[in-house]
Order: sequence, then C-alpha cells, then structure tokens
Amino acid sequence: MRVAVLGAGVVGVTAAWYLAADGHEVTVLDRQPAAGLETSFANGGQISASHAEPWANPDAPRTILKWLGREDAPLLFRLRADPRQWLWGLAFLRECLPARTRRNTIQCLNLALYSRDCLRALCAETGIEYDRNPRGILQIYTDAGEFERAAEGAAMMRDSGIDREVAVVDRCIAIEPALTQCRERLAGGIFTASDEAGDAHAFTQALAARAAARGVVFRYGLTVDTLLREGDALTGVRCRRTAGDVETIAADAYVMALGSYSPLLLRPVGVSCAVYPVKGYSATIDVGTHRGAPAVSLTDIGAKIVLTRLGNRLRVAGTAELSGYSTDLNTVRCEALARRTFELFPDAGERSPITYWSGLRPATPSNVPCIGRTGCRNLFLDTGHGTLGWTMACGSGRALADVIAGRAPGVAFEFTHA
Repeated sequence: MRVAVLGAGVVGVTAAWYLAADGHEVTVLDRQPAAGLETSFANGGQISASHAEPWANPDAPRTILKWLGREDAPLLFRLRADPRQWLWGLAFLRECLPARTRRNTIQCLNLALYSRDCLRALCAETGIEYDRNPRGILQIYTDAGEFERAAEGAAMMRDSGIDREVAVVDRCIAIEPALTQCRERLAGGIFTASDEAGDAHAFTQALAARAAARGVVFRYGLTVDTLLREGDALTGVRCRRTAGDVETIAADAYVMALGSYSPLLLRPVGVSCAVYPVKGYSATIDVGTHRGAPAVSLTDIGAKIVLTRLGNRLRVAGTAELSGYSTDLNTVRCEALARRTFELFPDAGERSPITYWSGLRPATPSNVPCIGRTGCRNLFLDTGHGTLGWTMACGSGRALADVIAGRAPGVAFEFTHA
C-alpha cells in the first residue's frame, strides 16, 4: 500500500520506519530541508517513560493561578482572541478532575513504557547513535512539602510496578555528584533508573537515513496546504513547494503527524483533533572543560525544567507558553533557564554563548495523544504528544502500523476510531 506520512519529526519518521517494515511504499512530506528540524530539534531530551503523568491534574489550576502575571512563569497563558485557545483551556480544566487524571495517567504510562521498549529494540536492530544517556532520570525537589507528596505518589507507583526510588539528599548526591553544588537547596528526589535520555534530533536524522536506505522516500521543501476529501476518504494532499509551485500527491493511506499544525488541516475535512500549540524553550550550554555539569538527566520540579547531558552539551529545557503559533524567543524566559541552571550548578559550563531555541509542542487537554483511525477511512492520526513526543514516538509508530495492518497493537491504549 502507498502511505503518505505528513511530517518528518521524530513521530513521523518513526511511523514511516514501522510502516516500511510492514512492506508499505512510504513517502514522508515535510516543509523543512531535512528531518527533525522543528519540535524535535532541541527539546529536553528525556525519555521519561516512568514519569509520563499529564499536566492536567487536580493541583494544576491552583499552580497556574499562582503564576499569573509572571513573565518567567513555568506555565504562561497569553490570552488571545482565539476561540480554540479558550476551548482548549476549558477542556484542560475538565481533565484536571481526579477521575480523568487517573485515566489519562494510565493511558500515558502504558504508551510511554511500551514505547521505551520499542526504542530499545529499534536501537539494538539499527545501532543508531544519538548521545544516548542511559543513567536514569532524577527528579529533584527544593520544597519539602512537594517532596513529601511526591514520595507518597512514588509509593503508589511502585505498587503498580513503576520503579521509582525515593531518594534523600545524600542519596541524590550519590546518584549525581554535581548536586553537591546546591546541596543546601535540596529537599530530596525521586529516581527512576530505567528511564534515559538522548538527542531526539540526532535520532530522527539517523533513523530517517536508515529509513531512506530501506526505501522510504523523503520529500522535503513541501508544505502540506490542503487535504483533499471526497466522500469518506482522502484523494490526495495539495502541497506547496519552497519555490511556490503547487503539487498534489496521492496515496492509499495518509498519516497525520504534523504536530501543532495538525488541526488546521484536519478541521476543513471534518476531522476533530483537540491539539493546541504550547511553546517550549531550551538552552544549550557548552560544558567545555567545566566539571560541574550533571551527568544524570535531572528534572527540577520547582522550576519545571529538565537538564540533560548530551555528550559535551548540557540541554536545559522547559516552560510552557500558550501564545498561538509564534516561535519568537522571549528573552526573559530564555534567560530564566540559564539563570536557574547556574544557580544550581555554578560550574556547569560556558556562560556565553548559550544557544536558545523555541518549539511548539502539540498538546491535547488531557496530554493523551491522538493515535489511530478517523472518520476518513484512509486517514490516520499520530499527533498530540505534547512534551512526550520523544518518549512516545516509537511506541506510537509501532502501534499505528499495527492499526493500519488490522493487527491488535501490543499496548493497552484507547486509540481513536472511525
């Protein structure tokens, strides 16, 4: 079968890989000149399968209210005259109800853990190099009350088979000696040894090269403008070349993996997709000859940022800004990442220059991605992964290939249905 995958980020490329493995004739379309140049380009790097709980939880509304008015707040709503933003926000509040949070947590954890297994199998098969950091993920807490609540939650997760170790300060420092620099700030941590990290951009480009060698065709410099629907199926996609020429590409099946841009194309053909862009920021710091950069991937719960060692670079990422489709850099928010890093780790790396970046995370109100069939019989979704695109990409692609083939996916997940 001819399959057109729309989007060459980590989600689209992994889907293309598994579809090609099933023997399909796969073409990937992307407006960029290469794979992984948008949301997959400079994200936090964590493959946080055991920490896949959704943002939408009973504590979220109170926390958001606390941050109102702060330009450097970890979560910032810039209210716009955009009904989609308001509807998304209302739906997010609904997903904060305890019963919905429990359901969404199970969904996200199941897919994330499955995806981690798929990633490891894929890496064993291909030998892909991407600055993999297998040392686990340590969540650090600077607020004692927050740490106590997290310790209680970790106990419940262990009862469900999730390996979360509650770590007192001395244990945190044993796991990551660089934390000695901020010992007096620490209340404790939660460590998951089975989680890992790596450069999503390097992985995406390496997998795209292997997929191309397997026969996948990558058409870069093509912006997908319109989905063409007749009756209950798509007949093609209208694309615009970088030079301005228009081309229509037809296939037997289509996979929507365009992240935040997915709903803009789906709405005109009558397919709903509750995705809204949430802008995130990152700072990439050259470690150089400094010895104070952490080697274990960390999540700073107080500042809502992650710090991941990628070779001789330290990637610091976080913040969430609902401000539409702009990827403009906000200096205040960029500088907040660097400031927090050097407050905790004064000898982490070179303070200048620091490379800043922003990207649009395709978030659903529940944080559960949209994967599976639609009302168009030959249109499938693989989008809406929010902050967990790198974490869930391989599992999503593998499961979607199963759905398209009519097989039962190997993960307990509520897929979308026609």
